[in-house]
Amino acid sequence: MTTTNSGEPAAARADEVWKVYGTGEARVVALRGVSAEFERGRFTAIMGPSGSGKSTLMHCLAGLDTVDRGEVHVGGTKITGMGDKALTRLRRDRVGFIFQQFNLLPTLSAKENIRLPLDIAGRKPDPQWWDIVIDTVGLRDRLGHRPSQLSGGQQQRVACARALIGRPDVIFADEPTGNLDSRSGAEVLSFLRASVREHRQTIVMVTHDPVAAGYADRVVFLADGAIVDELAGPTPETVLDTMKRLDTHAEPVML
Repeated sequence: MTTTNSGEPAAARADEVWKVYGTGEARVVALRGVSAEFERGRFTAIMGPSGSGKSTLMHCLAGLDTVDRGEVHVGGTKITGMGDKALTRLRRDRVGFIFQQFNLLPTLSAKENIRLPLDIAGRKPDPQWWDIVIDTVGLRDRLGHRPSQLSGGQQQRVACARALIGRPDVIFADEPTGNLDSRSGAEVLSFLRASVREHRQTIVMVTHDPVAAGYADRVVFLADGAIVDELAGPTPETVLDTMKRLDTHAEPVML
């Protein structure tokens, strides 16, 4: 089992992962032997052009899609080959999700939406952690509101709180600011950054936006289903420069 510098297993890991869709002329190789580790307490962005495999990689890491070859681990647990029930339980208890479309239930209040994963699991929120999460997202005065009574930015912050409340091993965010204006997007990204810095959460975010990627500790770049570069301590400018420089036929690198 591979461990990080702290001796803990990585929050998520892909080992020589291949994913192929379709057959014959319709065959598409989405991932080509991708190996990557995502350390605990770090914010990683995954970037690449449309069709590069970035969303497929995230879905495989999160157990939302299966791999054709290779292995995927969440924490110290190998999820490749795991049965449906065990995989569902792992996603519920150890993985958080933030989506572009918010995915809130319209009939539930903000508080009920945040609590939903715990309620489904039959767990009660830790009172101290609940207060930390609610104060970090800044929605204490909106907990009784339904999604239709909240702005887009507020809805996404509810979704972020829902992902955090169970203290998962890793949170996967798929274009979390894609439906937000720049101000609301900055609020959500600042919250995600704070959750990593102050509470040691682990976030893996797929994005096409160099500004969003600039909030991360590290950016992994994909092209044609392979990792072709990475960048530590990114800024919007260095991300944009890297994206311009990358050739879609660059040799993959193993991280």
